[in-house]
Amino acid sequence: MDLGLKDKVALVAAAGQGLGYGTARALAREGARVSICSHLPDEIEAAANRLVAETGGEVLATVCDVRDPAAIQAWIERTVNAWGRIDALFINAGGPPAGYFHEIDDAQWQAAFELTLMSAVRLVRAALPHMSAGAAIVASTSSSVIEPIERLILSNVMRAGVAALIKTLADELAPKGIRANTLIPGRIDTERVAQLDRIKAEKLGLSFEEVRAQSIATIPLGRLGTIDEYGAAAAFLLSPAASYITGATLRVDGGKVRAI
Repeated sequence: MDLGLKDKVALVAAAGQGLGYGTARALAREGARVSICSHLPDEIEAAANRLVAETGGEVLATVCDVRDPAAIQAWIERTVNAWGRIDALFINAGGPPAGYFHEIDDAQWQAAFELTLMSAVRLVRAALPHMSAGAAIVASTSSSVIEPIERLILSNVMRAGVAALIKTLADELAPKGIRANTLIPGRIDTERVAQLDRIKAEKLGLSFEEVRAQSIATIPLGRLGTIDEYGAAAAFLLSPAASYITGATLRVDGGKVRAI
Protein backbone atom coordinates (compact mmCIF):
# COMPACT_ATOMS: atom_id res chain seq x y z
CA MET A 1 0.00 0.00 0.00
CA ASP A 2 1.33 3.42 -0.96
CA LEU A 3 0.76 5.73 2.00
CA GLY A 4 1.26 8.84 -0.14
CA LEU A 5 4.20 10.08 1.93
CA LYS A 6 6.72 10.56 -0.87
CA ASP A 7 8.38 13.98 -0.53
CA LYS A 8 6.22 14.90 2.46
CA VAL A 9 8.09 16.75 5.22
CA ALA A 10 7.89 15.02 8.60
CA LEU A 11 9.18 16.10 11.99
CA VAL A 12 9.95 13.32 14.48
CA ALA A 13 10.89 14.32 18.02
CA ALA A 14 13.15 12.23 20.27
CA ALA A 15 14.19 10.10 17.30
CA GLY A 16 17.65 9.04 18.40
CA GLN A 17 16.38 5.62 19.43
CA GLY A 18 13.28 3.67 20.36
CA LEU A 19 9.79 4.68 19.21
CA GLY A 20 10.97 7.90 17.60
CA TYR A 21 13.63 6.12 15.60
CA GLY A 22 11.18 3.43 14.50
CA THR A 23 8.77 6.12 13.33
CA ALA A 24 11.46 8.05 11.49
CA ARG A 25 12.59 4.88 9.74
CA ALA A 26 9.06 4.00 8.64
CA LEU A 27 8.52 7.51 7.25
CA ALA A 28 11.85 7.53 5.43
CA ARG A 29 11.11 4.14 3.89
CA GLU A 30 7.90 5.62 2.51
CA GLY A 31 9.83 8.42 0.81
CA ALA A 32 9.20 11.23 3.30
CA ARG A 33 11.79 13.86 4.05
CA VAL A 34 12.43 13.33 7.74
CA SER A 35 13.65 15.92 10.22
CA ILE A 36 14.71 14.30 13.48
CA CYS A 37 15.86 15.64 16.82
CA SER A 38 17.33 14.53 20.13
CA HIS A 39 18.97 16.39 22.98
CA LEU A 40 22.05 14.14 22.61
CA PRO A 41 24.33 15.34 19.76
CA ASP A 42 26.17 12.05 19.18
CA GLU A 43 22.97 10.01 19.34
CA ILE A 44 21.04 12.07 16.78
CA GLU A 45 23.94 12.22 14.35
CA ALA A 46 24.38 8.46 14.56
CA ALA A 47 20.63 7.97 14.10
CA ALA A 48 20.64 10.14 10.98
CA ASN A 49 23.53 8.20 9.51
CA ARG A 50 21.76 4.88 10.17
CA LEU A 51 18.53 6.15 8.64
CA VAL A 52 20.25 7.25 5.46
CA ALA A 53 22.10 3.93 5.22
CA GLU A 54 18.96 1.89 5.86
CA THR A 55 16.48 3.83 3.73
CA GLY A 56 18.40 6.03 1.32
CA GLY A 57 16.08 8.83 2.39
CA GLU A 58 16.55 12.54 3.02
CA VAL A 59 17.23 13.08 6.72
CA LEU A 60 17.93 16.28 8.63
CA ALA A 61 19.32 15.88 12.16
CA THR A 62 19.10 18.64 14.78
CA VAL A 63 20.10 18.78 18.41
CA CYS A 64 16.99 19.87 20.28
CA ASP A 65 15.92 19.48 23.89
CA VAL A 66 12.12 19.50 23.70
CA ARG A 67 11.99 21.08 27.17
CA ASP A 68 13.49 24.24 25.63
CA PRO A 69 11.05 26.47 23.68
CA ALA A 70 13.88 28.24 21.84
CA ALA A 71 15.39 24.92 20.76
CA ILE A 72 12.03 23.75 19.43
CA GLN A 73 11.60 26.96 17.45
CA ALA A 74 15.10 26.64 16.02
CA TRP A 75 14.43 23.04 14.95
CA ILE A 76 11.20 24.00 13.23
CA GLU A 77 12.81 26.96 11.45
CA ARG A 78 15.76 24.84 10.28
CA THR A 79 13.38 22.28 8.82
CA VAL A 80 11.22 24.87 7.06
CA ASN A 81 14.29 26.65 5.71
CA ALA A 82 15.45 23.34 4.24
CA TRP A 83 12.16 22.01 2.87
CA GLY A 84 9.62 24.83 2.92
CA ARG A 85 6.78 23.36 4.98
CA ILE A 86 5.66 20.74 7.51
CA ASP A 87 3.28 17.96 6.52
CA ALA A 88 3.58 15.69 9.55
CA LEU A 89 4.50 16.13 13.21
CA PHE A 90 5.27 13.21 15.52
CA ILE A 91 5.22 14.34 19.16
CA ASN A 92 7.47 12.26 21.38
CA ALA A 93 9.69 12.63 24.44
CA GLY A 94 11.49 10.42 26.90
CA GLY A 95 9.39 9.31 29.84
CA PRO A 96 9.65 10.97 33.27
CA PRO A 97 11.18 8.97 36.12
CA ALA A 98 9.31 6.24 37.98
CA GLY A 99 8.02 6.79 41.50
CA TYR A 100 5.03 6.63 43.82
CA PHE A 101 3.11 9.79 44.78
CA HIS A 102 4.88 10.15 48.15
CA GLU A 103 8.28 9.94 46.45
CA ILE A 104 7.73 12.82 44.02
CA ASP A 105 8.51 16.43 44.95
CA ASP A 106 7.44 19.68 43.29
CA ALA A 107 10.59 19.95 41.20
CA GLN A 108 9.96 16.52 39.71
CA TRP A 109 6.34 17.39 38.95
CA GLN A 110 7.46 20.57 37.20
CA ALA A 111 10.16 18.75 35.24
CA ALA A 112 7.64 16.14 34.05
CA PHE A 113 5.22 18.90 33.08
CA GLU A 114 7.90 20.55 30.93
CA LEU A 115 9.15 17.29 29.39
CA THR A 116 5.89 15.57 28.58
CA LEU A 117 3.02 18.05 28.37
CA MET A 118 4.58 21.42 27.56
CA SER A 119 6.86 19.89 24.93
CA ALA A 120 3.74 18.74 23.09
CA VAL A 121 2.11 22.15 23.42
CA ARG A 122 5.23 23.94 22.16
CA LEU A 123 5.86 21.55 19.28
CA VAL A 124 2.34 22.06 17.97
CA ARG A 125 2.49 25.82 18.49
CA ALA A 126 5.75 26.10 16.56
CA ALA A 127 4.78 23.73 13.74
CA LEU A 128 1.22 24.91 13.02
CA PRO A 129 2.11 28.10 11.11
CA HIS A 130 3.91 25.89 8.57
CA MET A 131 1.13 23.29 8.23
CA SER A 132 -1.76 23.41 5.81
CA ALA A 133 -4.75 21.28 4.80
CA GLY A 134 -3.75 17.63 4.62
CA ALA A 135 -1.14 17.87 7.37
CA ALA A 136 -1.26 15.57 10.38
CA ILE A 137 -0.17 15.45 14.02
CA VAL A 138 0.37 12.26 16.01
CA ALA A 139 1.30 12.21 19.69
CA SER A 140 2.92 9.16 21.23
CA THR A 141 1.48 8.62 24.70
CA SER A 142 1.15 5.45 26.79
CA SER A 143 -1.34 2.80 27.80
CA SER A 144 -1.40 4.72 31.11
CA VAL A 145 -3.95 7.09 29.55
CA ILE A 146 -6.37 4.15 29.72
CA GLU A 147 -5.00 2.19 32.69
CA PRO A 148 -2.69 4.03 35.12
CA ILE A 149 0.56 2.13 35.54
CA GLU A 150 1.90 1.42 39.01
CA ARG A 151 4.81 3.62 40.10
CA LEU A 152 4.55 5.82 37.01
CA ILE A 153 2.40 8.59 38.45
CA LEU A 154 4.25 11.36 36.60
CA SER A 155 3.76 9.66 33.24
CA ASN A 156 0.16 8.71 34.09
CA VAL A 157 -0.83 12.30 34.79
CA MET A 158 1.15 14.13 32.11
CA ARG A 159 0.41 11.74 29.24
CA ALA A 160 -3.30 11.96 30.05
CA GLY A 161 -2.89 15.69 29.54
CA VAL A 162 -1.29 15.11 26.14
CA ALA A 163 -4.18 12.85 25.14
CA ALA A 164 -6.67 15.57 26.12
CA LEU A 165 -4.64 18.16 24.20
CA ILE A 166 -4.69 16.09 21.01
CA LYS A 167 -8.41 15.34 21.26
CA THR A 168 -9.11 19.05 21.66
CA LEU A 169 -6.82 19.96 18.76
CA ALA A 170 -8.61 17.46 16.52
CA ASP A 171 -11.74 19.57 16.88
CA GLU A 172 -10.01 22.93 16.62
CA LEU A 173 -7.87 22.07 13.61
CA ALA A 174 -10.40 20.06 11.61
CA PRO A 175 -11.79 23.15 9.80
CA LYS A 176 -8.25 23.77 8.52
CA GLY A 177 -7.97 20.22 7.24
CA ILE A 178 -5.30 19.30 9.78
CA ARG A 179 -5.72 16.00 11.61
CA ALA A 180 -4.59 15.09 15.16
CA ASN A 181 -4.45 11.59 16.63
CA THR A 182 -2.91 9.72 19.54
CA LEU A 183 -0.83 6.57 19.28
CA ILE A 184 -0.46 4.32 22.33
CA PRO A 185 2.50 1.97 22.61
CA GLY A 186 2.13 -1.14 24.71
CA ARG A 187 5.13 -3.23 25.63
CA ILE A 188 7.47 -2.33 22.78
CA ASP A 189 11.04 -3.62 22.90
CA THR A 190 12.81 -0.35 23.73
CA GLU A 191 15.44 0.71 26.23
CA ARG A 192 12.77 2.62 28.19
CA VAL A 193 10.73 -0.58 28.68
CA ALA A 194 13.87 -2.50 29.62
CA GLN A 195 14.76 0.21 32.14
CA LEU A 196 11.34 -0.02 33.78
CA ASP A 197 11.64 -3.81 33.91
CA ARG A 198 15.03 -3.52 35.60
CA ILE A 199 13.59 -1.13 38.19
CA LYS A 200 10.70 -3.50 38.85
CA ALA A 201 13.03 -6.49 39.12
CA GLU A 202 15.17 -4.71 41.71
CA LYS A 203 12.11 -3.66 43.69
CA LEU A 204 10.68 -7.20 43.75
CA GLY A 205 13.97 -9.00 44.22
CA LEU A 206 13.56 -10.87 40.95
CA SER A 207 15.76 -11.26 37.91
CA PHE A 208 15.23 -9.13 34.83
CA GLU A 209 14.35 -12.30 32.89
CA GLU A 210 11.65 -13.25 35.42
CA VAL A 211 10.04 -9.81 35.26
CA ARG A 212 10.20 -9.78 31.46
CA ALA A 213 8.57 -13.24 31.29
CA GLN A 214 5.78 -12.11 33.64
CA SER A 215 5.17 -9.08 31.45
CA ILE A 216 5.04 -11.07 28.22
CA ALA A 217 2.57 -13.47 29.82
CA THR A 218 0.05 -10.59 30.04
CA ILE A 219 0.19 -9.88 26.29
CA PRO A 220 -2.29 -11.91 24.20
CA LEU A 221 0.10 -12.02 21.23
CA GLY A 222 2.75 -13.46 23.55
CA ARG A 223 5.66 -11.14 22.77
CA LEU A 224 6.92 -7.59 22.89
CA GLY A 225 6.26 -5.37 19.93
CA THR A 226 9.02 -3.94 17.75
CA ILE A 227 9.81 -0.34 16.97
CA ASP A 228 9.14 -1.09 13.30
CA GLU A 229 5.61 -2.29 14.09
CA TYR A 230 5.01 0.88 16.07
CA GLY A 231 6.59 3.05 13.39
CA ALA A 232 4.36 1.54 10.71
CA ALA A 233 1.27 2.54 12.68
CA ALA A 234 2.62 6.05 13.21
CA ALA A 235 3.47 6.45 9.52
CA PHE A 236 -0.06 5.40 8.58
CA LEU A 237 -1.73 7.92 10.89
CA LEU A 238 0.58 10.67 9.63
CA SER A 239 -0.11 9.83 5.99
CA PRO A 240 -2.78 10.81 3.46
CA ALA A 241 -3.93 7.17 3.63
CA ALA A 242 -5.50 8.09 7.00
CA SER A 243 -7.15 11.24 5.63
CA TYR A 244 -10.51 10.63 7.34
CA ILE A 245 -9.09 9.72 10.76
CA THR A 246 -8.83 12.44 13.38
CA GLY A 247 -9.40 12.60 17.13
CA ALA A 248 -8.73 8.87 17.31
CA THR A 249 -6.59 6.77 19.61
CA LEU A 250 -4.82 3.71 18.20
CA ARG A 251 -3.25 1.11 20.50
CA VAL A 252 -0.19 -0.81 19.33
CA ASP A 253 -0.02 -3.20 22.25
CA GLY A 254 -0.50 -6.80 21.15
CA GLY A 255 -3.92 -6.79 22.83
CA LYS A 256 -2.57 -6.05 26.31
CA VAL A 257 -5.11 -3.35 27.21
CA ARG A 258 -8.46 -5.10 27.66
CA ALA A 259 -10.61 -1.95 27.61
CA ILE A 260 -13.34 -1.89 24.96
